[in-house]
Amino acid sequence: MPTIFILNGPNLNLLGVREPATYGYDTLADVEQRCLARAAALDLTIDFRQTNHEGQLVDWIHEAREAADGIILNAGALTHTSVAILDALNAADLPVIEVHLSNIFRRESFRHVSYVSLAARGVICGLGPQGYELALEALASVIEAEPGEAAR
Repeated sequence: MPTIFILNGPNLNLLGVREPATYGYDTLADVEQRCLARAAALDLTIDFRQTNHEGQLVDWIHEAREAADGIILNAGALTHTSVAILDALNAADLPVIEVHLSNIFRRESFRHVSYVSLAARGVICGLGPQGYELALEALASVIEAEPGEAAR
């Protein structure tokens, strides 16, 4: 079965308690459970991770190059600042779906810029935890349409 790395950046460990009016009440563990269920239905394996450290995200993206068939990335605030993450995504040469729980375009103007988007096949924002499930569906379709992607 194809493996999808689901990588989460800074402050997502506080999901459910940090700004629930913006991010909702689901915890990151709740999101992971939803992803596990959706991945099973799509015949995908997931590797779900979270870190507050930019370098750790870069290392995981490098790891994905050899161990995964695609990446779902919610880089949190690093989305708007990290050229290092963009460079790692480009080097990984894998299909990437960028996910944000909130609609970044209805927020502060600095959040309207995404370095991650430059490497992503698609962006899902503003749909809360459902965005992760939609990203899994999108990657399943990409992998099915481009079997070479899954051969890595």
